[in-house]
Amino acid sequence: METLGLCTDLYELTMAQSYLEHGKTSTAVFSLFVRELPENRNFLVSCGLEALIDYLERFKFSDEDLLYLKSLGRFSESFLDYLKEFEFKGKLYAVPEGRIVFQNEPLVQIEAPLPDAQLLETIVINTIHLQTLIASKAVRSFLVARGKGLVDFGFRRAHGLDAGIWGARASYIAGFSGTSNLEAGKRFGIPVFGTVAHSYIMVFDREEDAFKAFAESFPKNAVVLIDTYDTLSAVDKVIKLVKEGVPIVGVRLDSGDIEKLSKEVRRRLDQEGMSNVRIIVSGGVDEYKIESWLSKGCPIDSFGVGTKFITSADAPYLDMAYKLVEYEGKPKVKKSPGKRTFPYKRDVRRFYKNGLMDHDEVVPYNDPENGGEGLVKLFLKGGSLKEKLPSLGEIRDKLMEDIDKLPEELKLLKKKDYRVIIK
Repeated sequence: METLGLCTDLYELTMAQSYLEHGKTSTAVFSLFVRELPENRNFLVSCGLEALIDYLERFKFSDEDLLYLKSLGRFSESFLDYLKEFEFKGKLYAVPEGRIVFQNEPLVQIEAPLPDAQLLETIVINTIHLQTLIASKAVRSFLVARGKGLVDFGFRRAHGLDAGIWGARASYIAGFSGTSNLEAGKRFGIPVFGTVAHSYIMVFDREEDAFKAFAESFPKNAVVLIDTYDTLSAVDKVIKLVKEGVPIVGVRLDSGDIEKLSKEVRRRLDQEGMSNVRIIVSGGVDEYKIESWLSKGCPIDSFGVGTKFITSADAPYLDMAYKLVEYEGKPKVKKSPGKRTFPYKRDVRRFYKNGLMDHDEVVPYNDPENGGEGLVKLFLKGGSLKEKLPSLGEIRDKLMEDIDKLPEELKLLKKKDYRVIIK
């Protein structure tokens, strides 16, 4: 099993050694939260917990890791001995994956001896940040797609292989129908989709020969790309082939004036009785374009969504922090302007009105005065799983339930604030 102990920043280790040397080893609580939502986000989707739990199990230091750390000439032998035996045995509290969350709400809370909890800062932020970021971007396309299919085409533009794989999982949680990413399909059981590239069309002497060849190879799901040369000429060739019995089930548009082309392609297909031939659109697709096209009546059946979603192009990061909120049972508060924290381990209590989310309260954990629905659960105790992790389908279903309870104004792409009360 690959160890992940070095997946951290140097200062985590320097702090941990100093804590140990000065007897600062009592129980601490660190809280992971987003200080403020991006300007163009009304909410976030919690994501990444399953990966984090796996990573915590593998957060250990190999002999090779320890030799490297020793070579830096910074760490004492006693501290290296501590790292050699390190294994996370603390508690992990979290909002389950697939829940809608807001600013200043603790997504993950680590309770452990201070040096242990400090070491985990980087891996906790890195894991939850990426997947929450991507799920929160992907769900916006789902909300404006009016039930049309969405497929993740982002793998090739993701910021690394892991980002593409976990991004595909995040997009499926957020309502996408599937992915082009085969590793994500295998690993998570996500449906996989794919058509052809322009290079496939170009290697044939005639465009129609490419269409026919692909349909012969894949007669049950042949979707052909029709914008390599002239889109309208290409759709006429598709119509001719379908009349000849070639089993083409869809056409894909990847460029040009999508509004005009999709309407004309649909008109020509329908005129020939081919209403069952679907139109798929890809190429620079995001929630803003989907909303615009569908509001103009574009007859698009599904979308391949890639670069802008997998990189969260309009909001490429979250103001996410992992802060000490409790030590030796005492409150710890940072008072820096714009970066204030809130003390103690906390729960998020959600209150509804007429079946819709009305407001959230961030309150001390296990306070008997708390009302509403509690979102925070204890997942790890003594480093072992205490709360069973839901399946990917169950996570997706839970998000769909939350979306049904989300006020309509929060589903729009325009900014609308939601009340979060800190108590």
